[in-house]
Amino acid sequence: MKVRFWGVRGSIPSPGRATNRYGGNTSCVEVRPNGDAPIIIDAGTGIRRLGKTLAMDDQFRDGKGHASILISHTHWDHVQGLPFFSPLYRAGNQVHIFARQRDTHLEAVFSAQHHAPYFPVPLSAMHADMHFHELIEGAQFELGRAKISSARLNHPWVAIAYRIDVDGASVVYCADTAPFTDMLLGREFIEAPKLGALPPAVVNELRSMRAGVVALANKADLLIYDTQFTPDEYASRPHWGHSRPDDAIEIARAAKVGKLCLFHHAPLRSDDDNDAILATYRDVIRISVDAFDIVSAYEGLEITLGDES
Repeated sequence: MKVRFWGVRGSIPSPGRATNRYGGNTSCVEVRPNGDAPIIIDAGTGIRRLGKTLAMDDQFRDGKGHASILISHTHWDHVQGLPFFSPLYRAGNQVHIFARQRDTHLEAVFSAQHHAPYFPVPLSAMHADMHFHELIEGAQFELGRAKISSARLNHPWVAIAYRIDVDGASVVYCADTAPFTDMLLGREFIEAPKLGALPPAVVNELRSMRAGVVALANKADLLIYDTQFTPDEYASRPHWGHSRPDDAIEIARAAKVGKLCLFHHAPLRSDDDNDAILATYRDVIRISVDAFDIVSAYEGLEITLGDES
């Protein structure tokens, strides 16, 4: 399979000279099993360019295309590109959207960003056949030959991580998540967090959540992980639900992955900043003699995993 990055930013798109090399689009990763339909993870603004590329394919152009979109959570930076996904505007295309079950029906959640005055085209006017699938934490299912697994992440209003096994290889996508140490994030807005000793029940829940993520990533060929914050940034905003590269490395070590990919870059992080962060943590894993490699996601990065035939 091939893993291609179409959007690598968190929070909000950040185009400009300072972000030109890594790219300014928000989260979108394409996983393409050999000879099978694309599996897309998240629908940030990066999905627009992916959609334009798919629209040039004979199947999607002729209304015979199939695609699946796995949504980690429905915060704007992970869904705001969906109205601009070209295959949705061609009758006959089949698009399956998977996301965590909410109090409101999943289709209504996505329809909301299409309602006037936010967008001129309602979701109901899309020509493609759209199918919504509500997931619970820990859900497992198949998409063609690919086996999909999931686990809960520590993020406001809850996000889920995905693992895709196909073609003799595996990729795990963990965005967005805070560390599993300082606070439990769920369905409440935290305005002014106070860090300190946690109740035993919360400690146990965080440990269980971390264990679930480590199990999901166990011996994965590629782990894509939220590393939006530096240590100083995390210290001032621990309730935002994002991690540091140190946190990603701890999970990668525990799970014995083959490659770690730093992802969900902060919108103000320049290309030079990202270069420096990558160099720093390559030194960290070199000194620690870690068995895995480390890269930093940029738009256009393509990683081939497993069998290529």
